[in-house]
Amino acid sequence: HRMITEVKVNELPESVQEATLVRWHRKAGERVGRGDKLADLETDKVVLEITAPAEGTLARQHKREGDIVKRGESLAIDLAGGAGTPVIVAVRC
Repeated sequence: HRMITEVKVNELPESVQEATLVRWHRKAGERVGRGDKLADLETDKVVLEITAPAEGTLARQHKREGDIVKRGESLAIDLAGGAGTPVIVAVRC
């Protein structure tokens, strides 16, 4: 049984609707811990850190560095594998 947790762009300041994905700190296939930094998003006002919602493996990145991302958009996915081991496959910002 696997559990999937999406990571989405939800942390943008209220007046901001989009940001630029400036850097991935982890690559697809890498193990991550809960709270580990996954990516940086930049708006015209701030740089935001996207962190892992759970321990797991970053399975797939939906966006590339330099891409514009919008509020609610999916960046990657978090999959929980067997024996309670989560796998991160998608990230939301």
